[in-house]
Amino acid sequence: MPDNSPQDRPRLIAVLGPTATGKSDLGVELARHLGGEVLNADAMQLYRGMDIGTAKLTLDERKGVPHHLLDVLDVTETASVAEFQRDARAVIERLLDLGRVPVLVGGSALYLRAVLDELAFPGTDAEVRARLESELESEGAAAMHGRLAVLDPAAAAAVLPSNTRRIVRALEVIEITGEPFSAALPELGEPRYGAVLLGLELPTDALDARIALRVSRMFDAGLVEEVTALAERGLREGRTASRAVGYQQTLEALDGVLTVEQAAEDTVRATRRLVRRQRSWFRRDPRIHWIDGADDPLGAALRLLHDA
Repeated sequence: MPDNSPQDRPRLIAVLGPTATGKSDLGVELARHLGGEVLNADAMQLYRGMDIGTAKLTLDERKGVPHHLLDVLDVTETASVAEFQRDARAVIERLLDLGRVPVLVGGSALYLRAVLDELAFPGTDAEVRARLESELESEGAAAMHGRLAVLDPAAAAAVLPSNTRRIVRALEVIEITGEPFSAALPELGEPRYGAVLLGLELPTDALDARIALRVSRMFDAGLVEEVTALAERGLREGRTASRAVGYQQTLEALDGVLTVEQAAEDTVRATRRLVRRQRSWFRRDPRIHWIDGADDPLGAALRLLHDA
């Protein structure tokens, strides 16, 4: 039975950390124990049809727990942190009004902070953005990411070199405001909704092995077929979705740039790079209570929540 006593139930639970640490499963179990519902905070799980490569839980794996903000975008649409902030907060506030526990689950750090903190979004300048996108085409993603690393090392550390949309946006904000993109991030304070932040972590060797196994299973489960179907629905034109780890590599295999085996190897390497960036971002947040993902994470989480 759910335990809804006030001392055991924060207003919002955030389950975060590097990819492949078991966040989705823990989120489901916490929701079941506490009478809650899960909100997705993985940017790529917003997309319909991107299931295998994002390790999206199946309906059976969700164990009857309602999930929100899954499958809300077509692969041709561009994910927006500002829109996610608006939609996630609306769901959270509705659940709180109903006496349900919102469990925010994901590894997309900026999306999490948009919900948990008073993150504002600077305006845009069409002319600046068009010029930066032109420079991206002529100079390439690596050079643009290098430019960002010089102007704003903190932002560059949080943005994958392949995430060209986010690189352009960061450079645009820097040019418009005259300040680093990371300056738009508020100081870390009391999280919104009195949230308790639970971070899952594993030793590097164990996580590397888990990533390799997960990628192998994804390809065995039909990732190539999934990407083929999504390509027919416009995946290549999707500025966000096409850059997702696993999907970008598989598209290159479909285009003959890589073999499927090379795509799988590149996906493992790209996922490990993503983990390093996630760790770098999350380790700067002292509000996170870290949990060993291999040693009864549910029990540890419930104990932390009881004492929070």
